[in-house]
Amino acid sequence: MKRGILAGLLAVWVSVSAAEPLPAWQNAVPEQADRLGQALDTASGQWLSAEQLVQRLAGADRVLLGEQHDNDDHHRLQLWLLQRLHQQRPQASLLLEMLTPAQQPALDELQNGTADLQSDQLPEQLQWNPGWPWDAYGPIVSWALDSGIRLGAANLDRDEIGALYHDPVMISPHYPEPVLAELRQTIEASHCGQIAEPQLSAMLGIQQQRDVRMGEELVAAAVPTLLLAGNFHVRKDLGVPLHMEAAAPVVVMLHEAGKPLPGAEQADYLWLTPAAPEQDHCAQWRQGGD
Repeated sequence: MKRGILAGLLAVWVSVSAAEPLPAWQNAVPEQADRLGQALDTASGQWLSAEQLVQRLAGADRVLLGEQHDNDDHHRLQLWLLQRLHQQRPQASLLLEMLTPAQQPALDELQNGTADLQSDQLPEQLQWNPGWPWDAYGPIVSWALDSGIRLGAANLDRDEIGALYHDPVMISPHYPEPVLAELRQTIEASHCGQIAEPQLSAMLGIQQQRDVRMGEELVAAAVPTLLLAGNFHVRKDLGVPLHMEAAAPVVVMLHEAGKPLPGAEQADYLWLTPAAPEQDHCAQWRQGGD
């Protein structure tokens, strides 16, 4: 009995001693900052430390990690989490929304050792899309390659998107009507109100097929695996999980403090961070109309 107690205490001590501090916040810290860096278990209402979140996720085969694309703190926490999970057990694979199938051959060459890895030339080697800032995602890609973690593309290629735009797919009946309405409103807002039918329905189909592709890649990937994508893609009620009939993933959404907290219908865990500065992405549309 004493030996079992000592072993348990030793395991706790090792876990605590191995904990690493979170990266310093890059965005302004709000006055009410008690929960920053903690994660809300949406099912129980319990707040977890980042290290407790790691322990919860370490046993999961498939994890969806959502982000707000323009929040630097989200990218830094993603790398921190990946490193901590890899310390707990080998991370077999990592899927990125930011990678497309056209980039997979170059990735495979780097991962199979048939091409030399040149860190200063990596964006060029991968034909990295500048729409995804390399300063934000480069550290994650470089770490995964250096760590021998299998990197996989999770998005659609440009030609696939073009085909879906000109020949839209049927919208899945899995979407509840309120969710479908929210998706339409979100797509319209992301296009600054400058989109109408039939283009709106085509874009909705593209969003759906992106989620379907991500789910397919998630099921096919070696486990444990993690998909890094935008929060809308990982949401349980309208994203990737909606199109996965088996192997339900654990959903973690990086969430900005000060915004309403979604419930368990959207995510299993909400990981709280400072908010990025507000940006008016539609200003150029209004200026163009002046």
